[in-house]
Order: sequence, then C-alpha cells, then structure tokens
Amino acid sequence: MNGPTPPYETGVIHGRFQVLHNDHLRYLLAGKEKCRRLVVGITNPDPFTTKKEETNPERSDPLANPLTYHERYTMVRKALIEAGVDDRDLDIVPFPINMPERYRFYVPMNAVFFLSIYDDWGRRKHRYFSSMGLNTHVLWEVPPEEKGISATDIRRSIIDGRPWQHLVPACVTPLLERWNLRERLRNI
Repeated sequence: MNGPTPPYETGVIHGRFQVLHNDHLRYLLAGKEKCRRLVVGITNPDPFTTKKEETNPERSDPLANPLTYHERYTMVRKALIEAGVDDRDLDIVPFPINMPERYRFYVPMNAVFFLSIYDDWGRRKHRYFSSMGLNTHVLWEVPPEEKGISATDIRRSIIDGRPWQHLVPACVTPLLERWNLRERLRNI
C-alpha cells in the first residue's frame, strides 16, 4: 500500500472479527490508511478475559464467539495481506477491550486508537479510551441501521446454509470451511 505519508506512526484498531467480513476489512484498511504501523487488537481473545457488557450483552455469548483467537488472527492477517498491507507494518495481538487497566500489557499506549461508533457499545469503548487518556480517532459514527454487514447475520446464514461467501474477503471462505464452522455453530 503505497501513497502519501500517513498522519500517525502507529495506530491501534480492534474488533472481535467473529467472522471477519468485508465491512471489517474496510474498517481495518481505513485505520491502516492513517498510520504507518497498524496494531490490530482482537477482542474477546478467550472466555476468561471477557466480561459481560450492559451495552452489548450478546458479545460474550458462546454462539457469538465460535472462533478461537488463533483462527481470528489467521483470518485478519490473511485478509489484510491479501488487501495489500505489508506484513512488516502489521501486528496482531489479543486485546481485552473491557479491561482498560490491562491495555498497556498488549498495545503501545502512545499510539492513536481508532474506532467506529454505531451504538452505546461504541460510545462505551470511546469512554474506555478517554478514561485512559489515549489519543483517539473516530473513523466514523453512524446509526445502527447504517452499520452494514453483521457478523451475527453471517453466522446465522452459515448455520442455515444460506449464501454468505459474498460478505467476506475471498481468503475467509476456505478458512471457515476448513475449520468446519457450520458444524461448530450448530453444536453450540
């Protein structure tokens, strides 16, 4: 990805990516456009670092988290490299989003923290960042009805055998098939 020099040296961006879809990729690339080095924090890295959130209680349900941290790491990395991001400018780490006191153990605190806001959960994350005095950049804020693709809808489509492949980057489909995600979702 060549072009003008981005305004920030290092950016931190985050998400669950349960399943990584095309709008996730658009969000990740929007963050990468604004920094030389991108640190992708994968939230809900394991059930032991996940707390219930009033503003988004479904995010901690097992059906909403069928993929392991390593599987999501693999999806994110492959999709970003396929989209032209140089892997030398990319780090992917676990990120306990709802434990701000632990951020310093996972990400560079002097980076700019990117996020998008669609709802109360997005506003809550923004407050987490602000409470830590982090340099924050909101990539966009839109109402929930304009959010676009939903990983929840993709997971339901996978379970029901409806088309979903057009909603994810090309490299994601074979991964999900290899990992037997449909069967795993049906067994949760």
